[in-house]
Amino acid sequence: MTPAPGWYPAPHAPHLERWWDGAAWTEHRRAPEAPGGPVPPSPGGTGPETRTGPTGTPSAPAPGSESPAPSAPESVSAGDPTVVEDQLNGVTFPLLDGWVRPQHVSRHDVVMTTPGTHDCPGEGSVCRSGMVISRTVTATDETSPELLAEEDVSEAAEDAFEEDALDQSPYGGIESHEVVKSGPVAVAGRAGYLVRWRVTTGKGAGGHVQSMVFPSSVGTEAPIVVRYVFESGEGAPPLSDMDRITRGIRAVGDADPGGGVGSGVGTRP
Repeated sequence: MTPAPGWYPAPHAPHLERWWDGAAWTEHRRAPEAPGGPVPPSPGGTGPETRTGPTGTPSAPAPGSESPAPSAPESVSAGDPTVVEDQLNGVTFPLLDGWVRPQHVSRHDVVMTTPGTHDCPGEGSVCRSGMVISRTVTATDETSPELLAEEDVSEAAEDAFEEDALDQSPYGGIESHEVVKSGPVAVAGRAGYLVRWRVTTGKGAGGHVQSMVFPSSVGTEAPIVVRYVFESGEGAPPLSDMDRITRGIRAVGDADPGGGVGSGVGTRP
């Protein structure tokens, strides 16, 4: 049965509660200790933006038998059209010109993409010129941003430019890579580390991947890894967008990002 309207723990942000109107999540949120207050108005059947699967069919919220609240996207708009909020990790990302919130993306951890798609240079149907992904590091007890970034960048390159989920090679596989930037970086006032690779692929112009790791400012302060995946060639986003996005990452509620590439700490080529 569909749960009754009410405040429920946000599935991907346990430090918050979110209003369920009986059919879909609304954009109303509160701290668990906040007083009840007025009941949010019904959105008339219109819920928040939902991620969509590979077929382009909207993913409808469906309450589970063991939980009163269905799953929700991990990254949602914070109400400001110029930022995207990652509630799970307690940070916001600047939504630069040339970037949009994810649409028709099956992965739940994608923060933003370049608009539209194009034919892949190799196997597969469609590819995107740019993508930014945010996730929490949970599979290891390692906490060093440097070690985690150096380890993650290889996986990021494989995920982006090797075989996809259908065992196809959209870019003809990776032929070689080169480290073009690495070093400490301040992110949202936290000390982090980044590693950037230039990737040469069997098909197409190749691209760049960057893994950046820094501690979260919420919960257990588990490390956050932000992956940047940029194609090269015509229509690709400028590499400078990686640094611009990094400089604009903020802890939720903070007005000052407190860092970025070249702010207090530097990167080495």
